[in-house]
Amino acid sequence: MAKIIAIANQKGGVGKTTTAINLAASLSVLEHKTLLVDTDPQANATSGLGFDPEKVENSIYECIVDSNIHPATTILKTQLPFLDLLPSHIDLVGAEVEMVNMPNRERVMKTVLDKIQKNYEFIIIDCSPSLGLITINSLTSADSVIIPVQCEFFAMEGLGKLLSTVKIVQQRLNPKLEIEGILLTMYDSRLRLSNQVVEEMQQHFQQLVFDTIIQRNTKLSEAPSFGLPIILFDAGSKGTENYMRLACELLKKNNLEVKDEESEIKEKLSKINLS
Repeated sequence: MAKIIAIANQKGGVGKTTTAINLAASLSVLEHKTLLVDTDPQANATSGLGFDPEKVENSIYECIVDSNIHPATTILKTQLPFLDLLPSHIDLVGAEVEMVNMPNRERVMKTVLDKIQKNYEFIIIDCSPSLGLITINSLTSADSVIIPVQCEFFAMEGLGKLLSTVKIVQQRLNPKLEIEGILLTMYDSRLRLSNQVVEEMQQHFQQLVFDTIIQRNTKLSEAPSFGLPIILFDAGSKGTENYMRLACELLKKNNLEVKDEESEIKEKLSKINLS
């Protein structure tokens, strides 16, 4: 049965979709069967894996508004053998209006994912940059949430509101929801501000902050325009190394075996390079 992890932050530009794509890809390279669910109407996770959202026949939108559409028929195979995608579409913009009168409207997505959860080890949900009904659905479906926070000025802006939302979801809709961790992104070791943000976040949130920090990397920014996760775009990049380490850290946090992190990463990346 898959562990469902939502990647959420209502603040845009924090590396949320980048994290969703590349964490899912890294878990799949480590041979864990993974599904990436794109719940953002902008469909950046869909295009970031090489699919044109305009040409997608069915998406998460159809699964939400039509209970007769089974999500298994909507899932797309990616270039990575252990990674599948449940795509999004611009139509998802209207889903919240259509869901208003649905019974148990906060649990519609949970009903969708329950149908396919047994087929995967991990389901990663890329949430939209808002705290609307679709994001509430994602948090209600999830076992845990990863919160990306950029190492920049106003880094903690909006974080309190998101944590309050998580607490409300825990109390009213999903008692099992946990914070998997806060992920620091867009780190530049040359900047004093970046180092200050890391220090402040680690002091304030302590064990909630992942040890892995995602560094600023040009290749990470370029990869989505080629419809590739960083691991297929440039297996030797710093971005690939960061997300592989994050995947290993996540596995360890969930008591899943990682034999030898260094050798495991090198072995998997060598296979990517050879292919």
